[in-house]
Amino acid sequence: MNDKNYTSIELFAGAGGLALGLEMAGFKHLGLVEFDKHAANTLKHNRPQWHVLCEDIAKVAERDLEAEFGIEKYQLDLLTGGSPCQSFSYAGKRLGLEDTRGTMFYHYATFLAKLQPKMFLFENVKGLLSHDKGRTFQTILDIFAQQGYQVSYQVLNALDYSVAQKRERLIVIGIRNDLAEHTSFTFPAKQAKQLVLGDILQDVPPSEGAKYSEAKAKIFQLVPPGGYWRDIDPAIAKAYMKSCWDMEGGRTGILRRLSMDEPSLTILTTPQMKQTDRCHPSQVRPFTVRESARIQSFPDYWEFTGTMAAKYKQIGNAVPCNLARAVGEQIKLTLDSLKKI
Repeated sequence: MNDKNYTSIELFAGAGGLALGLEMAGFKHLGLVEFDKHAANTLKHNRPQWHVLCEDIAKVAERDLEAEFGIEKYQLDLLTGGSPCQSFSYAGKRLGLEDTRGTMFYHYATFLAKLQPKMFLFENVKGLLSHDKGRTFQTILDIFAQQGYQVSYQVLNALDYSVAQKRERLIVIGIRNDLAEHTSFTFPAKQAKQLVLGDILQDVPPSEGAKYSEAKAKIFQLVPPGGYWRDIDPAIAKAYMKSCWDMEGGRTGILRRLSMDEPSLTILTTPQMKQTDRCHPSQVRPFTVRESARIQSFPDYWEFTGTMAAKYKQIGNAVPCNLARAVGEQIKLTLDSLKKI
């Protein structure tokens, strides 16, 4: 890690996928805010030196943030995080930030207004682009502009950045107006090699993991690696799928067994749901906690706290570490260029 660390504060930090990737890229976290106690405990357990606030972000945002995090306005290098996707009210007069009051994004924007960092990273699901016919995202862009930032955004697939998983995230980068005329941000270039499960599921440390029922396991034994419900006897598939049998669409997630020769589908917060199965390629079971963490590119030393369900949830909600690192390295290049002016 570079010893010339840039400072960052992260909101909605989860179990640390984004924070860890940014740390790898050379950022020093002055604070992380996370309401979920299990995720916050994971952060504290792995990085006791981090200033982790397990609090309601609404209460934190109301405080004197300069005093809370020990940094003056305009001096923070990077604000990061991704708020849950929520609709905004359009009944008012388009007041900007006030239109979003009551949403999690409002608190992110409040941090931005109070601290005015040099740059920000706002990440979210790809669906935010089309949410409420695009109005939600347009409001977000308008508010970023009102706060004084030049913004660029792109949907990145983790598969292109040393992650053995198809996982798309919307990445929004902002540069404060007074700095934007001196620099620019370039999204990370796609890497030539894409990883598959066979590249990363070697020598995975043992860990707890969910199990299929005996009946479900018997059916999954019939599914070949890389296959799904269409690859078994239709009568057996129909009996398993019940009402899903008559649904439209490919339903390719049902009885889906992955192959070592392909990347994982997006890791989810629960390891087994009928329409989003991700069976292990060579064994009849879901991925274990540590296998799921590998697929999200967490290092093996990063330990998750809480119940097994809480661990799966933390991993499924995370930004893949290697994707975060790739974006973080590009942000660092932008900040480096500002030192030359």
